[in-house]
Amino acid sequence: MKASTFKTLLNLWPPFLLTGIHVTRVTPDYREVDCRLTLRWYNRNYVGTHFGGSLFAMTDPWYMLMLMQILGRDYFVWDQRASIDFLAPGRGKVTAKFRIDDAILAEIRERTAGGDKYLHDFVVDIVDQKGEVVARVTKTLYLRKKPAKR
Repeated sequence: MKASTFKTLLNLWPPFLLTGIHVTRVTPDYREVDCRLTLRWYNRNYVGTHFGGSLFAMTDPWYMLMLMQILGRDYFVWDQRASIDFLAPGRGKVTAKFRIDDAILAEIRERTAGGDKYLHDFVVDIVDQKGEVVARVTKTLYLRKKPAKR
């Protein structure tokens, strides 16, 4: 799928569309994705800052979807677990940038070449307009080469 189509479809996906999450950039090779969340009346919590569930939702699918596009159908790619640390109140517009470089891809391919499972931790910061980290999310992905491709 073309990255531009991918971006458009995700911006129309109800969990993003209805919470105000917006994908701003997807590179053609799927190695970089940027998204933002603007504070609105419908996504703020009781004390007037970003609802934690919305902050987490803006980070949830990216590494899995990116790796599925990059690695193709030869691999199983699943979210294994995730955690979020709230470090500061989120106000205004917040952004998250997701990156996968050659070193990560080489490690995944090396560790799964024999058919073994590999759990890789990805960490992404959610930052406000001042560049302050408001939350840090750790996503652990399960990766394994499919039996027919080993």
